[in-house]
Amino acid sequence: MRPAAEELRDHLALALVPGLGPRLTAALLQHFGSAAAVRRATAEQLRQVPHIGAKLARQLAAALQQVEAAAAREEALMAQHGVQAVIWTQPEYPAPLLSISNPPPLLFLKGKWDRRDQRAVAVVGTRQATAAGRRWAEQLARGLALAGYTVVSGLARGIDGAAHQAALESGGRTIAVLAGGLGRIYPPEHEELAQRIASGPGCLISETPMQTPPQAGMFPARNRLISGLSLAVVLVEAGQRSGALITAEHALEQGREVFALPGNLDSETSAGCLALLRQGARLIRGVDDLLADLQGLKAGEAAPPPSRPASLFAEEAPPSDAFLPTASAASANGPPLERPFAERPQPAAAPLPPAVPPPPAAPPSPLDPPLQAIWDQLAQRRHIDELAYALQCRVSDLLPQLMQLELQHRIRRLPGNFYERIQ
Repeated sequence: MRPAAEELRDHLALALVPGLGPRLTAALLQHFGSAAAVRRATAEQLRQVPHIGAKLARQLAAALQQVEAAAAREEALMAQHGVQAVIWTQPEYPAPLLSISNPPPLLFLKGKWDRRDQRAVAVVGTRQATAAGRRWAEQLARGLALAGYTVVSGLARGIDGAAHQAALESGGRTIAVLAGGLGRIYPPEHEELAQRIASGPGCLISETPMQTPPQAGMFPARNRLISGLSLAVVLVEAGQRSGALITAEHALEQGREVFALPGNLDSETSAGCLALLRQGARLIRGVDDLLADLQGLKAGEAAPPPSRPASLFAEEAPPSDAFLPTASAASANGPPLERPFAERPQPAAAPLPPAVPPPPAAPPSPLDPPLQAIWDQLAQRRHIDELAYALQCRVSDLLPQLMQLELQHRIRRLPGNFYERIQ
C-alpha cells in the first residue's frame, strides 16, 4: 500500500469512530501530528489532549483499535459505489471549505469537485415548495448555470431538487451536499437525480460514512458545507422554521452574501424569506438582479472569519467524560481551530480593500450608542466580519443595525459584504 493510501486509510478510520466529529478530530490531529499517530495513541496519551477526560480517552482508545476491519469494509463500499475519500491536504479537497469553521478533515465525493466550482452559488429553500417557488428555483438555477456558475444545494425535496434538475437541464454544473452517507441516498426518490449529478458535470459530497442514515442533527452540519462551498446563498422560499434559514445563518457567519426572493406576503412559505430581508439579506426580483449583484464577487473574495484567541473549544468546554453526539454533526457550529495540524494547506487570504480617506468626522444628527459604535468603526471601508470582531458581536446581531444606518443613508453596502460611510 502506497504511503498516500495508508494516510487515507488512517483518516478513513478516524471518520468511522462513532461520535468523533470534525472539531475533536482536528484537535487530535493538531496534538499528535498525523492520523496514524492518533490511531496508535494510548488512553494515557489521549488524556493529554485538552478537554479529553479519562473516560473519553478510554473509549476513544478502544474504538481506535477496532476500526481497521470497518475501514476495509468502507473502502469496499466506496469502490462499489464509485466514491472517493479526500482529505484536506489533497488538491482534490474543495478549497472554499478550508476557510470555514471546523471543515471536515475527510470528505466523501462521488463525481469530481472542479476548480470552476469556486464560482458556485447555493440555491436553497423549503421542502414544501409551492408551484411558484419551484418555478423560481428553476429560473434562478438555469440562469446561474448559463452564466457559468455552479449550483449548490442539498438534494432535498422541493426547492433543492428543482434547482439541481434545472442546472443539469441547462448543461451546467451542480453539487449536491448530503447529510447522510453516499451509499444511502436521501430522499430515495432522488436517487436517479443523484446519479445524474455524479455522472454528469457535478458531484455528490458528504462528510459521513457510506451507510450513515440521515438524522435530524446532521442537517444543520450539512448546511454549513452548502454555504461554505458557495460565494453566495439564495433563499427562494422558506417558512419561519425552515432549515434553509440555517444555511443562510451559516453563510452570514462565513462572510458569504445572502439573497432572498420576497415571495407572496400572504404565504407561510415566504415568511422566512421576508424575515431574512428584514435582517439585511439582499432582495432580488429574479435572475437578472442576482447576476448583476454577483458580478462584484470573485472566487475567494468572501473573507474568512477573523482569527480568534488560540483555543480549541468554545467558552464552555464539552464534557470530558462522554463522547460528542454521533455522525459528525456534533461540532459543526463550534469555533475554528487556529491550525488543525502543520501540514494543512491554508487558502490565500483575500487582500483587504484599499483604505479610503475618512469622510466628515460625525453624522449630521446624534446616533444611538450601538449605531455610533458602528459608525466609528467605518472610518474606512470594512468587511462585516471585521466589524463583528471589532465590536465583539455576532454578524447576525450586527445586520439589523447596519440596515438602520443604510436606511438613514449614513452608510452603503458594497459587493462582498463590505461597508463604507456615505460621504
